Amino acid sequence: MAGLLLLGAAVLLLAAGGAIPPPEEAARMARFVLHNCDWGALATLSTQEGLRGRPFANIFSLSDGPPGPSGGSGVPYFYLTDMEISVQDLEINANASLTVSLAQTPYCKKHRYDPQNPLCAHIIFCGSIVKVNDSEAGLAKNALFSRHPEMESWPKDHNWFFAKFNITNIWVLDYFGGLKIVTPEEYYSVKP
Repeated sequence: MAGLLLLGAAVLLLAAGGAIPPPEEAARMARFVLHNCDWGALATLSTQEGLRGRPFANIFSLSDGPPGPSGGSGVPYFYLTDMEISVQDLEINANASLTVSLAQTPYCKKHRYDPQNPLCAHIIFCGSIVKVNDSEAGLAKNALFSRHPEMESWPKDHNWFFAKFNITNIWVLDYFGGLKIVTPEEYYSVKP
């Protein structure tokens, strides 16, 4: 019976792609959550008529690397087109925020955590969206198409391009007691 309980606990820990880092390891938690998410809410400042200057959030597929225990690069990559309304906003002002949450993984459901419960960890990144250069395009393509194979068949006449989120600020909410601030240097120096 004890063996069955241990096995059940192990299954819960692995439900979101591996053991969840402890709350005191905020940088590692940020990397873990990003790597286990396939999409995020990207908020821009709208340039659209009637919404100009107001926050506007939209869902985007993303990836920091192929799924699995390798942990990814920590860089959120996107496959974008100028036809998309949020990308039009970014062409005027590239500043944005990106939120990813374990709510999109089995972890929070298995633990019966509401998406707003801090134990259902979520990460908020602030920074800017930039097109990747030619030397990084292969990495971005591999990261995205390994998780989102459908992207390869999207209409070529939409002029898709690879972009990344240039992180300047990171906030981690993974436990009670408020947000934790992680610097980009701390974030990129750890493995999830």
